[in-house]
Formats: sequence, structure tokens, C-alpha cells
Amino acid sequence: MEIPVHIAIIMDGNGRWAKAHGLARNVGHARGSKNVEKVCEMAWHMGVKYLTVYAFSTENWSRPQAEVEALMKLLRNYMKSSIKKAQKNNMKIRVIGDISILSEDLQTSILTLIDATKQNTGLNFTIAINYGSRDEMTRAMKKIAVDCLEQKLQVADIDEATIASYLDTEELPDPDLLIRTSGELRLSNYLLWQLAYTEFYFTDVYWPEFGETELRAAIARYNQQERRYGKVVLSEGDR
Repeated sequence: MEIPVHIAIIMDGNGRWAKAHGLARNVGHARGSKNVEKVCEMAWHMGVKYLTVYAFSTENWSRPQAEVEALMKLLRNYMKSSIKKAQKNNMKIRVIGDISILSEDLQTSILTLIDATKQNTGLNFTIAINYGSRDEMTRAMKKIAVDCLEQKLQVADIDEATIASYLDTEELPDPDLLIRTSGELRLSNYLLWQLAYTEFYFTDVYWPEFGETELRAAIARYNQQERRYGKVVLSEGDR
């Protein structure tokens, strides 16, 4: 099979998985966090070069305070424990989203992890934290406006490549495949610019239970698609 270069994932269903097992939602988030490491390893062994996951959205702040605090604690612990694991697995870690409103210690942990892994040459693993695509594009437009006012950029020179270079994902290729777990069929403000020609795969499996079987099924489905990027591919009989 052709392996997607870049896979993006919306890791959905942690809370519903916990409820189905008679557990607290926070237990589901903890289980989902552990599954991230397994999926990273599986993806790399299959030949995936880039993996981007939606960890915490700009809309997630509206969840109950106790749940938000639990998620922040999970992220804090993950950032601190990931340096050793990332070095062992040669992973390069990036974070996209507006981290400026996070606690200072979490911001420091994020920046330390990014710096410690920047020379690694294995899986390019990107975590979206306090990320929303509309927020990302709004921030990008403000930067473009400032550069135009300061005459660092001419309006006539702005094209798609220019806009892409101002986004959080400027160092990343656009995803080839998007996977969303738990049966939901929406993008939830995730990578709206970058997913313009991405293939989608939706599964009813909750994220804590997403494993190699589902990952291979998603890649198999990806291989069934003919990626035309808006062009028409004529068969011999139509030419």
C-alpha cells in the first residue's frame, strides 16, 4: 500500500469510552493519552513521516472546570515525561496553537520539549494545544497586516503560499489523510486550510481503543481513493 506521508487525527471519544466502561471521564482522557504513544510508534513503523493530533481545542475551555484542569494536568505530565521517550524514539515534536494563555510552567515545558527534540530525524509529531483553525487564520491575517503596514510585505505579493507561511503549520506538508474516531462526522475547527484536499476516514471506534487494525483500515481506505486535486482524469475510452 501507499503510505500517507502526513496523517492528522481528531482523537475523539475518550469520555464516551469511559462512560461505556463505568469510569470517570478523566480516566478516559488518561487512557487516550497513553494510546497516543502507541499510535505514534505504529505509524512510524508503517512509514508515516508526519503525525498531527488534536489534543486541546480553543473550544475545549468551555468544558467543566474540573475536566479542563484534568486535561491540563495530563498535558503537563505528558510534556515532562515525553523528552526521554522522544529521544529514545528519535521523534521531533512540534506544538501548534496559541500557547500564550497557558500556565507559565506548561509553556516552559512545551518550549523545552520542542527544543530538546528539534534535531531528531524520526517521526515528526505535532500536538495541537489551544488550537482552533479560525483562531490560527485570524492570527496569521493579523501578522500579514502588520507586515504590510511595516512594508515588509506587499499586498500584491500575497498568494496561497504566503498565507500558508504565516500559519502554525508552516513547516509541515498538508495532511494526506485525516482520521476521526468515535463516529462524529465533522472537522471541529481543525486544520481547515490544510485539509483542503485531504482524504477523510471516520470510524465509530473510540480513541482509547484505536489501534493497528483501525490504522491499517484507514490507510487501506486512503489507497482506494484517486486524488485528483480538482482535476479530471480521463479513461482511455473518454479521450
